[in-house]
Amino acid sequence: MSRPGSRLTDTKKVSGELFSLTYGALVAQIVKDYQSVEDVNKQLEKMGYNVGVRIIEDFLARTKEGKCTDFRDTAEKVQLGFKMFINVSPTITSWSSASDEFSLIFESNPLAEFVELPDNYSHLKYSNILCGAIRGALEMVHLEVAAWFAQDNLKGDNVTELRVKFIRKIEDTVPAGDD
Repeated sequence: MSRPGSRLTDTKKVSGELFSLTYGALVAQIVKDYQSVEDVNKQLEKMGYNVGVRIIEDFLARTKEGKCTDFRDTAEKVQLGFKMFINVSPTITSWSSASDEFSLIFESNPLAEFVELPDNYSHLKYSNILCGAIRGALEMVHLEVAAWFAQDNLKGDNVTELRVKFIRKIEDTVPAGDD
């Protein structure tokens, strides 16, 4: 017989754990499906890109945010996106002198919560889906960026550091014949 008062469960924690375990199963399946770790890394980034392309609309609808004024404003919106969608707030740091590159520091990575990489997968970019999601979302708002992991808890680093670099503003183009 259950006690009524003992059923208080943190649903965000349960949802986060379920998300982490489901993502782990996805990565395990991709590892089985592809021959090399590099192919797995590319597939995770591609999947993230596709997520980012779709999730940006939800972000813009929920936040009612306007156009970013500069790349620092973009970084703050990326940080907000992480809070909204996976309930983590990375720290924005390590700006380049040109303010075209920054780091997101994660004290803990919710995707890698229950993960230990075997030695033969030391080159696996387990959370590469996040890099792709950033790239895809920002491309939809006309910003071409590169995103990569500079440090990773799974590889023995103290923190997980994701770098984001502005490459160029994507100009709207009109298809030929649609003037």
